[in-house]
Formats: sequence, structure tokens, C-alpha cells
Amino acid sequence: MFLSHVWGLMTDPEVEWKSIHKEHCTITKCYCSHVLLLAAIPAVFGYLGTTQVGWQIGTREAVKLTPDSALTIAILFYITILVAILTIGALIHWMGKTYGSKQPLPQCVALAAYTATPLFLISVMLLYPVLWLNLLLGLPALAYTVYLLYTGVPIMMSIPKERGFLFASAVLAVGLVMLVGVLAATVILWGTGAGPIFTS
Repeated sequence: MFLSHVWGLMTDPEVEWKSIHKEHCTITKCYCSHVLLLAAIPAVFGYLGTTQVGWQIGTREAVKLTPDSALTIAILFYITILVAILTIGALIHWMGKTYGSKQPLPQCVALAAYTATPLFLISVMLLYPVLWLNLLLGLPALAYTVYLLYTGVPIMMSIPKERGFLFASAVLAVGLVMLVGVLAATVILWGTGAGPIFTS
């Protein structure tokens, strides 16, 4: 069922994680029922926000991207999200042995995918790209994402909570390193002429 765990993760994450753990879903099912749809939210709303609304500095006219430029960025952003979820899942699987977990790769990918749910949902704010508003709404969503990670790791990886705390901290560190890597790759791409094109 599409998006069947979203409400539970937002209202009672511990119970919902147990339900997800029992499913033993495949990577394909996890992506088709959850990731592919939710990962489109930041791409679609980011596209609409940068081409239709734009962002304003002071009293100046709103700055917008050309539709072609924004579409290219949105597609690349969508692909990056899909790859990032799978990569983090693979890293969780690889690190699992260190913390005494023997969960299969699909379970680790599911952990990565469902943990990102609040960030996917809050990305509707990209429709109105104002920095202070995005920070005001984005920071609580980020905090809840971290909470989901710390709640989900012990359940999904079948390890004690104490060990789960250390494991979740390691996953969080890996996620931050990946974020820095993506930002660096973005800067390099922009430097080669693949950057955004603004409307005149």
C-alpha cells in the first residue's frame, strides 16, 4: 500500500517501526510504495518555487530560474535523493556488523527511507523559497528526522537500545558527510557551467 507508514511514523514511531520491521519488504517494494513518490515532493515543489514564485532580497524584484534550468536541477535532485537513500542503506548494512546486527540490506534501506519521511514532507515549503520560513519549518523537521533515526535503529537492526544509540550516531555522522559531499559536487558542477540560469 502506498505511503502506508507515513501517519504512524508521525504519530507513534515506535509502534510503526515495529510494523515496518515485521514486513521485511524488498528494496523494490520500499521504493515503489514510499521513496519514489515522496522523493518527488522536494523536486516538484522546488521546481515550482524557483520558476513561479522565486525569492526576494529586500525590495528588489523576485529572482527566478528559467524553466529549463530548474527542470534539469529538479531531475538531478530527484536522482540524487534516490541514490542517497540506497547508499545510506548500504552503509548501514556495512556498519551493522560492527554493532552486532545481521539484518539484510533491504531492511537497512527501509530504515534509511522511512527515516527521511519528515524531510520529504516538509519540502512542500520549497514552493515559497524564503530563507527564514524554510529554516523555521525545516529545523523541527530535521530534529524529528534525527529522533526517528534514534528510535528506529534499535528496532530495525534488532539490537539493544544502548548499542542502537551509538549506531544511530554513526549513521548520523555518515549522513552529514554525504551531505557535504553532495554540496561539494554541486559546487564543482556549477563551476563547469552546469549551474542555474536566472530569468532576466
